[in-house]
Parts: sequence; structure tokens; C-alpha cells
Amino acid sequence: MKFVALISGGKDSFFNIYHSISQGHELVAIANLYPQDESDDEIDSFMFQTVGHDIIDYYSQCLEVPLFRQKIIGKSSNQNLEYEYTKDDEIEDLYKLLSTVKDQHPEIKGVSCGAILSHYQRTRVENVCDRLGLTSLAYLWQRNQNDLMLEMCESGLDARLIKVAAIGLNAKHLGKPLQEVYPHLLKLNEIYDVHICGEGGEFETIVLDAPFFKHKKLEIVDQKVVTHPGDVFYLKLNVQLVDKQKFEFALLQAPPLLEHELVNATKSGHLHEDVAPPSLASSYKSYTPPISLVVTPTKLFVSNITSQVGTVEGQTENIFKHLQSILSEYNLTLNDVQHINVLLSDMTLFARMNKIYATFFEDIYLPPSRICLETEISTTIQVSCVVLKNIHPKSGIHIRSRSYWAPQNIGPYSQSIIDSQDTYKLASLSGQIPLIPATMNISENNIAFNAALSLQHLDRVEELVGVPNPATITCFVTNAAFVPIVIDCWNYYADTREKIEDSVRNSLVIAEVRALPRSADVEWGGYSFKELPTYDNDDEEEKDSPSTFDESQLRTFDFYSVSSIANGSCRFMSLFTSDFTVVQGFLKGQSAFATLLTSETVPDLKVEYFPVHKVYNVNGEEYKYCLIVKQERI
Repeated sequence: MKFVALISGGKDSFFNIYHSISQGHELVAIANLYPQDESDDEIDSFMFQTVGHDIIDYYSQCLEVPLFRQKIIGKSSNQNLEYEYTKDDEIEDLYKLLSTVKDQHPEIKGVSCGAILSHYQRTRVENVCDRLGLTSLAYLWQRNQNDLMLEMCESGLDARLIKVAAIGLNAKHLGKPLQEVYPHLLKLNEIYDVHICGEGGEFETIVLDAPFFKHKKLEIVDQKVVTHPGDVFYLKLNVQLVDKQKFEFALLQAPPLLEHELVNATKSGHLHEDVAPPSLASSYKSYTPPISLVVTPTKLFVSNITSQVGTVEGQTENIFKHLQSILSEYNLTLNDVQHINVLLSDMTLFARMNKIYATFFEDIYLPPSRICLETEISTTIQVSCVVLKNIHPKSGIHIRSRSYWAPQNIGPYSQSIIDSQDTYKLASLSGQIPLIPATMNISENNIAFNAALSLQHLDRVEELVGVPNPATITCFVTNAAFVPIVIDCWNYYADTREKIEDSVRNSLVIAEVRALPRSADVEWGGYSFKELPTYDNDDEEEKDSPSTFDESQLRTFDFYSVSSIANGSCRFMSLFTSDFTVVQGFLKGQSAFATLLTSETVPDLKVEYFPVHKVYNVNGEEYKYCLIVKQERI
């Protein structure tokens, strides 16, 4: 796509241009924000680097593209992590700038942004991009800082330190190239935890040359050190344009798709077995389950909402209006929804459904996480959701930038929403399919590679939200022959992650369904958790201990696994059987929330009804029924 690059003059903005070009995108323009008072080198901005702003004009000649500039009139008024329109905020200056660029270059579809770790910076660029119908390109996002700095040093980028503001850095380091200060930055990182790429504000840089600069580069003519309070120093530069001897450069290589330790997960011994024909749910008969409501002290579970309106658009609208009316009875709104499962009878209807779905969440900055798939339902669409009664302050991640990290959200859903309780955090995880993050194309590799790639996406979401321990994971596949392969992948992943205990490893549920989004062959979703430190109080623990299921009742199932969180404050149980009377007996009189994955039509039950072709445990054993039960301390 054609893109405009936001530049500050620093290494990150230019190195992201380099990666964007290497990914096949075309640079059309550059854009910069600078102080309203041009004599002011450094302003109090949470967002924009302004040191060196007086040499920005030269970059248009270096890159041979037009430069657009906008004065920073607003302040950092809205300092919330997730940004929404705020009058007189400096982000509205960014909106004006990019609006001007788009008006003059309507062919532009992307915006290059050099964010590495800053959610604050990323969410603001994404907000403006969303409002203008543009895509944020952030190929440095979540890169390992040492790897990234080494890559910059080896790329031919000539970036000099122009400002220092950290222990171990002083005026003598100003003007030095990255290649020279890199060893010193490594030492400071080891001793003082200084960010190697300066992501903590430790230093800023100015770029004099880059491999993709065409016929001109910059040369320092004169420099003056300016001292700021608090042991902060920066350079006031005079530069000139000089000719480059040649213009040719190699494209940068994208980081490997798979982390090193997950590469071996692609080497399943079952990989060359014949692919089976799609399963037929021969025992399934058309059935519309009743709506189920389960209320706990912290949550509302609403399951099996359907509609008989003629079109998929009408059904989607009818379902979400029905959901809104249910939520209003409990003084809740769609903003309180943590997670949604959407079942479709035909995946080709996804775009039509999603268009209406999006209208209900367009004003919600952290929409629910979501899993969507095609399976045997009697209506066109069936919706179930988890609603948090106390979601404030709301937290999660809704990353819309294209990067190497994991797939961007291209729909009205978040990668994760967090349920924060006194003793634990529980993160819902959107379904992850094997998309190549840098291009958002579906991977054309084999099922073993795709299983590892999509599981890596899930793991990276867990790590980024800081809720890293799998609680319960479901893997959806489109062919029974894939089951032993995804089991091999899961077991290898569990072996390499110390955080996965045997109880969690055994809680894996595998379900065969008709189709997945983008014709994917595998999708992983579920929940992860993090236990929080608490004061010991034996009496209180005994008093508030959760209701328990009799061990003998669990043993009525052919296979079961229990994941306990924070001494039983929350538990997930995966229960497998082919005997429906066992399911009935277990659910009788229980108030816990349960999802029933089944290949059989069943009578009315107070569960989330999830018809599938087949369901398997972690050992690859097939059953007719699997209950995933979530129990909370009362």
C-alpha cells in the first residue's frame, strides 16, 4: 500500500520506513509535528520528539517526497492509555496533519509509526488512523530491543544521539553514532536496566543518512550542547545537504515467523498421514437451544441468543438488540461484555454479519474479545457472551497496527479483555488463526506450521497483557486428521513453557468444526490467568472456600481435568464423556457456568450450547460430549 511516514528525525521513525518499504509498501509522503514556538527545541509532549525539529525540512530532499508539517497547538490533555477524541489535545493536531495529507494524496492507505513498546503512542496513532480509514504500520512493535538495535547498527542507518536523559549518559555521548554507543548501552542495560533503544526516554537520536535516502544525505556543520535541568543534555545542530555517491540498498529481512523454540513444534510425526474427508454430524438434528442466563457475584453469562428474522443482517441486529435488553435488566451495557462466541451456519456470511456487529461496538474503545466459526446450528447466527459486572477500570489490548508481532485486529474485537479480581486476573483470548502478521495473509504452510504459528499468536497476547498462564484452551480444526498434529504442537509448547502445569496441559479441548475465518485450518482460543499476592488468612480462606464437586462425581466422566486458580478462587474443569446421563447428572442442581461441546442433539440444558462435528481430549480420544465448566468462589 502507499503510505505516509510520521517522522521526528529519530532512528525509530526512519527504521520503520525501511521495514515498510521492505514489506512492499510505497512511501508517498512524510509528515511531522513541531512546536508552535519554533524557537523552542523541547516541549512538554508525551507523544512527539521535537529536539532537532529545525532540520526536518531537509528530509524531503533526501527522500524525494513531499513533507507535510503541523504545529503542535494542543497539550497532552488526555493521558489515558486508550485515547478518545479530546478537544485541544495534541493528538488532534496529528489528526489535522494526516487529514491534510490524505486530502492531497487520497491514494495513501497506510501510516508509518516507529512505536516499539509504547502503548500510549500506538493507541493514539491507531485512533487517528481509524478515524481516517488508514492502517497503522508499526513493524518495530514489540521487537526485542537488543535484536532491533543490533539490526539498526548493521543496516547502514546513520543515527546520532541528539539528546540524553539517563544515568550513565551525558554530554560527551551527544553526536555519537549508534554503532559507537551500542556497547555502552548494553552495559547500562545490564547495570541500570536502561532501555537499549531508549524506549524509557533515556535518549533521542537524529538520522543523517539511511540506505533508502536517494541522492542526498545530511552532514553536521556545527553543533552546540544545551544543558537542561535534571542532567539532561541535547544538541542544537546546523546541518547541510551533501551528495550521496550511490543509491542502492538491500531490503530488510522480516524476523522469523516462529520463535526458535517453537520451530520444533512443526515436526509432528503425524504430518504425513492422509487427510480425512470432512466429518459429518450424522447424529445431529436441527435444534435451537433456549437462551440461558447464569448469574454469579461478578459475572453474567448469556448464552444461545438466536433470531428467526429472514436475513443475516436482520438476525444480527435482532440478536444484539435482544442482548442489550437483557443487559439493561442488570444495569449493564455492551461496554461490560468481556467475550463473545459467534457461531455461523455458513462462514460466507461472515462479512455481512460483521458489518452489523461492528455498529454495536463502534464507540467502545476496548470491544469484547471474540471467537467466530462455522458449525451446525439451526439458525444463521447464534451468540453467547460473558459479561463483567465490575469492569472498571477496563483493561485489555486492541491492537490495530500491522507489525511482525501478531495479527492486527481488523474487526470490532480486542485480542484480550481482562477480568480483575482480588486474587487473580483472568484474560479472555480472541481466537487466533495462522495469519502472517506483516501482511495479514493466511499462511499457506502445512497444518503443523500453522498450528504452531497461531498458538504463538495466542501466547504473545497472553504475555503482552501480563496474564501469561493458560487456564483453559480450546483448539478448533477443520479436519479430524489434524487432531494428532495439534496435540503434538500443544505438548511441545507445554514442555517449553514452565508455567503450564499438567492440570492445564490436560485441559486442552479439541473440536472439529465445518469452517473457520479466512478458510483457516486451525484456531486457538480460551482464557489465561495471573495469580495476585494476598495476605494469608486461614479462617477467611476456610469461610469463603468454593463449593466443590464430589471427586466421585468427577470420576463418572471418562476423562477430566481441573485447573485451579488462586487456591480455588476460580476453577476450570474439562469433562469428557459419551454418556449423556453423566452430563445431566453433573449439571443437576449446579449453578456454575458451563459450555457443552457436543456432536449430538441434546434436550434443553442450562448451558452454552456448542454443536461440533467431533470433540477430543488432549490424548486424541474422541467423545460425544465435553463440558467446560467455570466455577468461582461464592
